[in-house]
Amino acid sequence: MNNVHVGKLTPDKMNALIKNRLGASDPRIVLGPGAGMDFGVLDLGGGRFMAVAEDPIFPAAGLPLEMMGEFTVHIGASDVAVSGIKPEFMTYSLLLPPGTGVEETERLIEKISDTAKALDIAVAGGHTGWYSAVALPIVGGITVWGFGEKYISPGGARPGDALLMTKGPAIEAAALLGVLYSGKKTPLPQTVMDRLAERVKQITVVEDALTACSAGEVHAMHDATEGGVYTGMWEMKNASGLSLRASLSDDMVPEDIRSLAEYLDFDPWAVISEGTLLCACAPDSADSVRAAWKEKGIESAVLGTFDGGEDVFEMNGRPQPFRIPETDPFWDLFDNAVK
Repeated sequence: MNNVHVGKLTPDKMNALIKNRLGASDPRIVLGPGAGMDFGVLDLGGGRFMAVAEDPIFPAAGLPLEMMGEFTVHIGASDVAVSGIKPEFMTYSLLLPPGTGVEETERLIEKISDTAKALDIAVAGGHTGWYSAVALPIVGGITVWGFGEKYISPGGARPGDALLMTKGPAIEAAALLGVLYSGKKTPLPQTVMDRLAERVKQITVVEDALTACSAGEVHAMHDATEGGVYTGMWEMKNASGLSLRASLSDDMVPEDIRSLAEYLDFDPWAVISEGTLLCACAPDSADSVRAAWKEKGIESAVLGTFDGGEDVFEMNGRPQPFRIPETDPFWDLFDNAVK
């Protein structure tokens, strides 16, 4: 551990950093930047809205370029999908170190294209260049947007809403660490390592989010990225101005992820979990939303209920203080795995 900050700032520090630093004021921005805001929304007039999101994507030694190509599209598209609006267009900026060959570049661009095509997203523009300041291929930014007649925000939860979770916690952290530790000696069975590596296909909430919106009355959605489910819950309840009665348990953590967390000594609820959707829906829609997910092969659990009282948080049936977001431990785990 060191004292140099890595990853996102805590929500309070992030909000302080951008306060009064958002360029020109424009009334067409109906949902702007802020901690926990996966996307922004523009009012186009005539009952039309545009949801837009921006993300950087970077790989690590040991992760295939093709995997980075898939992440590029799914991570950007997921941030738009949680608005309830289907992602339709994207641009991306591909930055490559000198010496990156044409064949490698073609493989990466082709995977981005194939993944976008599978999600029915058109590439509208971008930038590609080779620069000495770049050590590994990175996507300096992917911008994804789509249009709709309505949208929902991460802060849209209403009193009585059920808070649902798809797949389980630590999906992204477990998948990437599983890939990086594959081939290395660990006490974990090979079947567990294989299952962890397979979870890279789950690092997306596009299907989760769009399925939920079509199946029931959904008021808010959030992708549990940095800080994991703890931070995602905290951001949703704060953005809504409501309290949250949440009850989590070890049984909600998939067995392979639980095994990895015990081996590497991390809390699965506190690490980056792109691919885990948090969804606030009307109480009478919870069953229909979960049934729709089940038909798609997406597992889910009920984490709690939003209300106007006081926060209540339980882990394995034992009351605990509500977890305040901290620095995500994934980055140290990631560095150790690479080394």
